[in-house]
Amino acid sequence: MKDINYGYQRTVSLSFQSVDQKIRDALKDVGFGVITEIDLKETFKEKLDLKFKPYKIFGACNPKLAIDAINLDHKVGLLMPCNVIFWQNDDKTVTISFISAETQLSNTNNDKLIQIGQKVDNMISNAIQSI
Repeated sequence: MKDINYGYQRTVSLSFQSVDQKIRDALKDVGFGVITEIDLKETFKEKLDLKFKPYKIFGACNPKLAIDAINLDHKVGLLMPCNVIFWQNDDKTVTISFISAETQLSNTNNDKLIQIGQKVDNMISNAIQSI
């Protein structure tokens, strides 16, 4: 998995539809659920009449870690949920990226929240690595 400035990224040689289901299953296996979903291909077609490659944004949440974070600082909801994105490349591979919760939560300067971010990063990283 490749580190990017604010998250992590991995490219896989699977179909977009397969990756869609595998991400859902892998997140569930580590205690996360997909609570929001944006299909940019469909949105851009509907709203702008543009053709766009398959591209989705999932908002993932682990309820236990979410309540722990909110109990520490109610404003942390501004940084939730964790975004997991994936898109189809020209060569039909799929790139999966996710935001670093630790990096986001470091903006709070709260060590306990940063520790939660580290847990989140490890859990989502494990999920994405399993694909």
